[in-house]
Amino acid sequence: MKLKVDWSIKSNDSHSAIELSLKRFDRYLRDQGLRESSIVDYVARTARYLKWAQTDRPTIDQLNQYREILHDRNLSRSSMNNYSFSFKRYYKMLGESIELPFMNRNENLPYFFDEEDILKIFSVCNNMKHKTMLTVLFYASLRSTELCNLDDKDIDLKALTIRIREGKGGRDGIAFISEECSDAIKRYLEVRPPLTLEDGSHPLFYTDYSNRWKYRKLHQMFIYYKEKAGVTKSGAVHVFSRHSPASIMISQGCDIRIVQTLLRHKDIRTTVRYCHIADETARQWHDKTLKLQF
Repeated sequence: MKLKVDWSIKSNDSHSAIELSLKRFDRYLRDQGLRESSIVDYVARTARYLKWAQTDRPTIDQLNQYREILHDRNLSRSSMNNYSFSFKRYYKMLGESIELPFMNRNENLPYFFDEEDILKIFSVCNNMKHKTMLTVLFYASLRSTELCNLDDKDIDLKALTIRIREGKGGRDGIAFISEECSDAIKRYLEVRPPLTLEDGSHPLFYTDYSNRWKYRKLHQMFIYYKEKAGVTKSGAVHVFSRHSPASIMISQGCDIRIVQTLLRHKDIRTTVRYCHIADETARQWHDKTLKLQF
């Protein structure tokens, strides 16, 4: 007697379709020549959208509904634009062309950590690996993905430089580090065993499970030390490693174009956001020095 069993493989629905579509989207973005950091960001934003919609092919009505949800969260203009960039590329991969409004970026810099905040964060970090990561982030003014992508070969302790690899379609760059940062890396390397990943690379920083660090884990690590230090200002890793070094350098009198070079900004308008710090410093020097003795 024949068994009454249905041996057909049933696709688990929308979840499997979404995962497959996200993998396809990742490959699509790589073929477009986007930077690794942009690929990671676009895929993550699109993943949140598709999981909310519970389908790999959301309708335009669903897209508009999700954008309303994002607006209700009071996201920054740059974050909303990044969502729009992600959605436009995803729908283009599907063969659809959509138009989404571009929000002009707010050029004001709302917050940064000052020298006291930075020192507090460093002082509470008693893990050598974590402290070295924070030190490299700050002194080299690195983005999170740039730190996670560092290999041993990218560090030149004699020249006090770090090679930034942007990946396919991006531009490699050089970041400077201080003697203090170099010493921290040397102490770290004396303790850290070398690691070779399956792709043959040798990551400078890796987790206790022998994987490269990811942005989410790096974010969690930083927030832990920020809260431990009692720093209550808004901001996470990007504020610590980008806004704060730029603001501190300008407050010490560094020329705006030098800061542009050090932070590897393509457009000077990105760096000009920090000029209000120079204005504050100018005011302090004005009040301190422009005095008449009657």
